[in-house]
Amino acid sequence: MARKFLYVFAFLIALVIAGALAYRLYGVEILRMALVPSETFRAQARVDPRIYADKAMWIARPDIPANPALWTPAGYAPEAKPKAAVFFIHPTSYIGRDHWNAALDDAETNARAAIFLRGQASAFNAAGDVWAPRYRQATFGAFLTSVADANRALDLAYGDVAAAFAAFVQQVDPRRPIILAGHSQGALHLTRLLREQVAGKPIARRVVAAYVVGWPVSATTDLAALGLPQCARPDQPRCLLSWESFAEPADTSMITDLYDRTQGFDGRSRRDTPMVCTNPLTGTPGAAAPASANQGTLYPSADLSTATIAPGKVPARCGDRGFLLIGEAPDVGSYVLPGNNYHVYDYSLFWANVRADALRRLAAYGAAR
Repeated sequence: MARKFLYVFAFLIALVIAGALAYRLYGVEILRMALVPSETFRAQARVDPRIYADKAMWIARPDIPANPALWTPAGYAPEAKPKAAVFFIHPTSYIGRDHWNAALDDAETNARAAIFLRGQASAFNAAGDVWAPRYRQATFGAFLTSVADANRALDLAYGDVAAAFAAFVQQVDPRRPIILAGHSQGALHLTRLLREQVAGKPIARRVVAAYVVGWPVSATTDLAALGLPQCARPDQPRCLLSWESFAEPADTSMITDLYDRTQGFDGRSRRDTPMVCTNPLTGTPGAAAPASANQGTLYPSADLSTATIAPGKVPARCGDRGFLLIGEAPDVGSYVLPGNNYHVYDYSLFWANVRADALRRLAAYGAAR
């Protein structure tokens, strides 16, 4: 199971338990029964940022062996002396229901996280050294319930991320520009990190771009609090990118039904507000681009240990509400979520374009300085 993505694992459980029809009718309820922890949340002490001086607290950083973020497909190589430092927050890799938060030394959970870094954070290794911390992430089941313990679990996870970021800032040369990136739960924590640790602070001047991928950001109620505008040009530095990928026909209701019931960072309802949608093929908002603009999509091997890259396969356009639509479902793997949701592949669908985007914005940042 160490090589299966959490959502995929959950989906398969639902199919095994009740079959495809039952999943369509009662899927969320089945997932809750299977994956929401039964225990009461157990409070844990906040970590001291100083513990992140230990290399063992990082899944990726430039001075550790077997760094998964240094992986590249054939034809690419990490930059030997990249100009930037990248702080990357990996998505949920803990699927257990015994606890609300993962243990830092959970080998299976960390193995999944390393797989994610190979397919996601590796896109940035030409622009910067990638730092990706271990953190006591909230379990997948925390996203399937509204009980207060779920929020407590997410708050604990964010505390680790904030501590790791503080240590990252201390350990990186203060003259180096910074790229911030995350996916799914990692992107959620990145929105809080931007609000609390970056926006309006001196370090904001060092931020090349923030890639808040696989998590909705309301252009109306959220963006201003994050301290960065959405990227309007492909060569614009100091801005934010965000997208959520769906093949067509797309059923986005599992996201919009929840999104429309929440409040934005400014206290207003997110109902019917547009989400930030950056087309990764163009680096601009609200855009459409043909498959010929795609410089390279990752096609993973069956065991997810490696991948090949192929250009010109997947188009993209920003559709209603701000979802990124990629046309007919591409065959990039079997881990597609209900509703033609390509959440698992948000980075790998556009791996080469994300790589080029980061380099382009880094060059623009340097020119502006």
